[in-house]
Amino acid sequence: MRRIGAAVAVLVLAGGALGTAAGTAGAATAGGSLAAAACPTGWGSLAKGGAATGADHLEDIRTGQHECFDRMVFDVPGGGDRIGYHVQYVDQFHADPSNEHIPVAGGAILDIRVGAWSYDLDAGEPTYPGEAGEPLPGVDVSGYSTFRDTRFGGTFEGQTQVGLGVRARLPFRVFQLDDRVVVDVAHSWTS
Repeated sequence: MRRIGAAVAVLVLAGGALGTAAGTAGAATAGGSLAAAACPTGWGSLAKGGAATGADHLEDIRTGQHECFDRMVFDVPGGGDRIGYHVQYVDQFHADPSNEHIPVAGGAILDIRVGAWSYDLDAGEPTYPGEAGEPLPGVDVSGYSTFRDTRFGGTFEGQTQVGLGVRARLPFRVFQLDDRVVVDVAHSWTS
């Protein structure tokens, strides 16, 4: 009889533990504070590009940290959704058209080209204050999970070029919103 009582007690305790675990799992999946972020996967690391029908002038480049990725945004007021871009991993970053090698720190380098001038030819002045070979003005990526370094490549034939040093060759995506191009680089392949 004693053994049956002990067995019942074990089953009651096990059932209570399972009920608690199920409740915790339910809270986590229902968006409770225990839930881990479901980071997107499947972006890949191959070159990405978007056609342009013309754009205005680049005015700002800014960055931000997110739970699953680091983000770089290119602001092109008046560009709408017609701002072209081409983003790809390269072994070394070279400014176009001079082909001058610009060192970029990190385990991998993204060559980012956005279809917008950083210089107003009519006014004879820059619309974005970047200097070839130098870090992007006002952008500090120290402490970022993925970004390591930024370098301005310059502007040539309606394209502005930036070298982005990242921790490793990680998946990234590129998309357009009104008046901007967004580049997100994931923190890992399996987030």
